[in-house]
Amino acid sequence: MTRSVPAVMITAPASGQGKSMVTAALARLHRNAGRKVRVFKHGPDYLDPMVLEVASGYPVYQLHPWMTGADECRWRLAEAAQDADLILVEGSMGLFDGDPSSADLAKLMGIPALPVIDAGGMAQTFGALVLGLASFDPELPVYDVIANKVGSPRHADMLKEGLPAGIRLLGAIPRNDAMHIPDRHLGLMQPSELGNLDQQLDDAAQVLKDAGLDQLPKAVTIAAAEPAAAPGPLLAGFRIAIACDAAFSFIYRANTELLLAMGAELDYFSPLLDSQLPPADALWLPGGYSELHASTLANNIPMLEAIRAFYQAGKPILAEGGGLMACAEELVDKEGIVYPLLGLIPGRAAIAKRLQGIGLHSLDTQDGQIRGHTFHRSTLETTWQPATLTRKQAGSGAEAVFCNKGLMASFFYSYFPSAPALIAAIFKGEPLTFDNNQENTHA
Repeated sequence: MTRSVPAVMITAPASGQGKSMVTAALARLHRNAGRKVRVFKHGPDYLDPMVLEVASGYPVYQLHPWMTGADECRWRLAEAAQDADLILVEGSMGLFDGDPSSADLAKLMGIPALPVIDAGGMAQTFGALVLGLASFDPELPVYDVIANKVGSPRHADMLKEGLPAGIRLLGAIPRNDAMHIPDRHLGLMQPSELGNLDQQLDDAAQVLKDAGLDQLPKAVTIAAAEPAAAPGPLLAGFRIAIACDAAFSFIYRANTELLLAMGAELDYFSPLLDSQLPPADALWLPGGYSELHASTLANNIPMLEAIRAFYQAGKPILAEGGGLMACAEELVDKEGIVYPLLGLIPGRAAIAKRLQGIGLHSLDTQDGQIRGHTFHRSTLETTWQPATLTRKQAGSGAEAVFCNKGLMASFFYSYFPSAPALIAAIFKGEPLTFDNNQENTHA
């Protein structure tokens, strides 16, 4: 049913403006006020949603008209609107960056954009920047703006005085340690690594409350939408073991929910701590930070032997990102230390000095096209030839997909709901025909 709910796209003119922490702090502020807050993330991102889930207390899903599909975006928003008191969508990069951009998603969903702008070192130019963001696309409403890292009350007044007509300064956030979460080469640190995250979010919420940001944004009408057709019991009776710990944590909630909807039984295990695999028909080694835990992985000999035996038995294994790196013979960390790992793939994985791959990708097969992304600062040197390459949505830089026995490994991260039948085929180890007409049996 159609419902009117306060909803806003929290965005920025560029990355690094502080929108992630502002979104998390707003979610915690309104949650502490007794409101049900639903938060979403535009585009592919594993780390921001982890923090946003802690902040809001509810699941966080990706919304992206290309990767997840426009229909799924509408449905997830409509579902949240049924009982939410507030909906926040965190944008990605700058407001108009990417295709589709955060602005495109906001227009699709009919919600306004709320820019967060780092005002440090800026006065009247702040207003010019706001004017540009608000007028660049006449179809995108911008009613308010948030100034971040404001130096003083006088600084806030100068920013407010310079705003264009019709745009309100919703709040001016002072510099405060509570508004900063440390990050590393792939993004924010994980909540499990931040022992005081709950307290920090409460502190950040208070900073926003003191800045006058406890008011609800404008309510918008969210239209009803139908969910995608049920995928059917394509994995009924299949048991999938999923690596899940500090080294393997890049898992979309929608991916595991799809596996469950297809009838799979999911068992989670820790390659860092456990000595054996749970009984399973297929294995998923998702991305994460295997390079930060290479020593622990290399020294857990019983687990390495268990995964090698699983591979030698020809059972399906899907390895993504950090999972791919763990499958290599050797992994070199950022200090240059070499660790022997699984050895399923001949060669060496290593951390590079700069980003090696970023962008939206698809993998085309006879069983359908699965969409997803890549984002890595790692390399793989191997004698294996890829079974196929992914197709980048824009620009160059396809990712290799390696297949052998039951293993399918790549730096490509799949969004499972974009191709349920294909995902079922992968975990069942069924032969796939790629768009390069090469047949491969793999997981």
